[in-house]
This record gives sequence, structure tokens and C-alpha cells, in this order.
Amino acid sequence: MTDLDQAHAAMEAAPEDDAARLRFYERLADTELFMLLSAEAADDQVSPELFEIEDQRFTLVFDREERLSQFVGRVAPYAGVSGRALAGMLAGQGIGLALNLEVAPSAMLIPAEAVDWLVATLSNAPNETEARLTEVLPPHVPEAVVTGLDRKLAIAAGLARSAYLTAARYDDGATGHVLAFVDAVPGAEKALAAAAGEALTFSGIEAGVMDVLFLRAADPMAARLARVGLRFDLPEPVAPQTPGAPGMDPAKPPKLR
Repeated sequence: MTDLDQAHAAMEAAPEDDAARLRFYERLADTELFMLLSAEAADDQVSPELFEIEDQRFTLVFDREERLSQFVGRVAPYAGVSGRALAGMLAGQGIGLALNLEVAPSAMLIPAEAVDWLVATLSNAPNETEARLTEVLPPHVPEAVVTGLDRKLAIAAGLARSAYLTAARYDDGATGHVLAFVDAVPGAEKALAAAAGEALTFSGIEAGVMDVLFLRAADPMAARLARVGLRFDLPEPVAPQTPGAPGMDPAKPPKLR
């Protein structure tokens, strides 16, 4: 059972549970998917194999290379790309995802409308504001938020050293929560803020607000956060490997043609 299989099973077991459905789509966005191609990729251009099912167009994707091989039963061209990148490539084209058909418990058809919804949800960028913290306190957030942050920050390997989640009070009297990243890599702030926002969005918590702060380890505020905050340690970066199949380099996702 892969992460996607488990999230799919939880969603199927509770069809009325919006949080379970959100978690499935979060896993889909974060998972490396392998898309069957109609021809070998050339010049970073890929041609997905498209199928008509119930008067809708779908491209075949699998969350394991061996699952793709099992379905096809022969040597076939494919591209590996994250679910979020693939959804962005397909958005607005009326193409859905035929996921793990016939080879896994997570087999399902994801219609084009759901692909477009996922892209719109992932595109919700955080707003940049200015405020001054006056007090930090132990956090009090639902477990779903903590679990979501833990998973998201595990994916953000090497982008920061650590992060602290605390309750916060500001100089204007407002209260909320803040996620403070310590020693973030220059230029990674946008990606880290987006990851934090997605963790909140896909946790299923309505009207949730969480501010994001960036600090250096030497800042006095970092010590204050460490005393009362919930700490997340981001993994060390993994040495990049030479991409094999088209699309496996996350810095250069393929383009549809």
C-alpha cells in the first residue's frame, strides 16, 4: 500500500468526509506520477497517451513505475512528474487522470474538473503583510494541522534548518498562530510559505489562519520560539541524481505537446 493507496482508502471509507478527500488530493499533488506517453519525449516535449472513457479524455498515470509496466505489459515511453506539475500542465484542456487503473486499490478516474480544482487550490498564494509579535505561547491547533505540517516540511528537505509553530499575539491586539522558519535558504521563502499554506488548506480546518516568519538562528526571537514552540526539523537535502526518464528532473518538468 502506497501513501496514495492509503489516502484513497480513507476517502472511500468516508465519502462524506471532506477532510479525507482533501488529504487524498494533497497526496496526489505531492506524489511523483508516471505518465504513459504515445511516443518518446523529445526536447522536453511530451505527448501523453490519451484515452476516451465515458466521453471524457484521460491520460494514464501511476504512482509506481512497476505499476505502469504491469498495466502496459511491454516496454513503453513514460514521463515522471509530480502530481502538482502534471495538474498544471493539464489544467483547462479537458483532460482528466486515469490513476493506477487495474493495478492498485487506488484505481480511479479523476475528471478534468477535479484537475482544474486542484490547480486552483494549489495556486492560492499567501499574502505578504507586516506585523510585530509581542508574545509567543504554546500552540493549540488541531492534530490535522500538525500532521499536515510534518508531512509538508519533510518534503521541503534542505530549504531551512528547522521551524517552530507557536500561538502569537501582535501589537495591534490580534492573535493567531505563526510558523517560524529558522535559517531558510535564500530564495526559498516563497516555497516554504506555500508549503505552510497548503498544509493548512488541506487539513480541512475552515477559516484557519497561520502567519509565516523567517528568522536566523542568532535572532533573539528564535530563542523565544524554541522555548514554547513545537519544533519541526527539516531533513537534510539529498544529493541530486542524474534524471533517467523524461520529467524526472524537478527543475525541468516536461511540456505537453
